[in-house]
Amino acid sequence: MQAKRAANAVDRQVRLRGSAAILTGRLFDDRGNRMSPTHTNKQGARYRYYVSHALSQNRKAEAGSIARVPAPEIESLMCDGVRRYLGSMAEAGPPTALADRDLIERHVARVIVTPQALEVRLNPAGEQAEEPSASEQAPCRPPITIKLPWIAPSFVAIKGILHAPSTKPAMSPERRDALLAAIAKARGWIEGIRLGRFASFAEIAEHEAQGERHIRLLAPLALLSPRIIAAIVNATAPADLTVAGLAKALPYSWAEQERRTRL
Repeated sequence: MQAKRAANAVDRQVRLRGSAAILTGRLFDDRGNRMSPTHTNKQGARYRYYVSHALSQNRKAEAGSIARVPAPEIESLMCDGVRRYLGSMAEAGPPTALADRDLIERHVARVIVTPQALEVRLNPAGEQAEEPSASEQAPCRPPITIKLPWIAPSFVAIKGILHAPSTKPAMSPERRDALLAAIAKARGWIEGIRLGRFASFAEIAEHEAQGERHIRLLAPLALLSPRIIAAIVNATAPADLTVAGLAKALPYSWAEQERRTRL
């Protein structure tokens, strides 16, 4: 029986690691309902979300205050917030060396979605549990909870497609894809520097067969506000937003980035 349970646990971990939804099993609404990954397809693009089990099981009255959240925004906010917290702790190891999925698996036990914040319960001393709830079943030390401020987006469900109501012109799929590709490249470059794969922007430029000036222009996109990324993913960002326009002189402050992007 123990061998079977161990095998099932391994199978489950393999399935989870194969999923793009890095918060699977750890995300809950504020009434204790687990939130599971789902997606919709629109104009050939896939949009990822986490949805409360109460909502997906037609128990809307039992759902929490926020029953549906955009996956990319939540995941980005989570990873950035946990990295900042761990980086502020003298005893913590360097969190920037971990990929997003490994960061969550090692340090995050549970996340509760509320209208004004994500309440993140961390594993004691970064101890990784075999199951997401294992640290709650037999805690050795008091858990640490941090709150990451955020504002829940106002989504409307129409025929199974989630969107933020807007009268502005929609961003074209081509422009959206170009922006997301540039952001992904920038994050990959910075991650490469963190992990020691690249020593400098010059080395990245050589690897990409691009000018170093081009690399330096796009690199700040790795630090883009999660809210802007979510708006691009959902095609609700300004229709005239371009890669160069977004990257040029990008402020460090997320609030200032969002102001400049007219979000």
